[in-house]
Amino acid sequence: MSDGFFYSYHVGWSRPDAESLLADLEAAGVCPAHPATRRITLLSPGAAPPGTQSWVTRDQLVLLAGLQRLDQVDFLLWVSSGAEIPARVRRTDDGTVALQFALGALSRDEREAVVRAIREAIGRASVLCIGFVVDREGASAATDWRGFIVKGSVYFDCWPDTLAVRSEVASMQPQLFGVGSFEQSPWVVYGSEVPSR
Repeated sequence: MSDGFFYSYHVGWSRPDAESLLADLEAAGVCPAHPATRRITLLSPGAAPPGTQSWVTRDQLVLLAGLQRLDQVDFLLWVSSGAEIPARVRRTDDGTVALQFALGALSRDEREAVVRAIREAIGRASVLCIGFVVDREGASAATDWRGFIVKGSVYFDCWPDTLAVRSEVASMQPQLFGVGSFEQSPWVVYGSEVPSR
């Protein structure tokens, strides 16, 4: 995935979590069904551009995105204009689940609405969310964000727009010392969401 992105990292992911995520996104106007054709598109895994596209039902997407049978599922989400959001749900080698949303094909207003929708959807399941990163332009795409957010073991070269980590990661990461932040349980949030005082 390239350009702007929203990544979040979760523990204990299952089919009900996938159902809840999709329902929350749909309620905010970010839907798995194309606005004109109503088709739900599953993408074959691999490098961009995506290869084979398959159409599935919503129930099939929920089952697959719950990672009960696969370790990675790629699919498209849509906004009402017909702009697509490539999405990926992936189980990593340490069992953490990464949710990845590409924001590059969206207008500025659509991007902000989608970021807000994803942020609110993962916020409802914040107990399971280890942290997240939003980079609207994709400048920090080369960073191992899972390594930073989950393990606190890597550094980044470019600040994203918003970064949320657990307090234990915040306290051991020298790049975060003295940087403006606020606590929103269970995270410490840095970047553009930090209110100016």
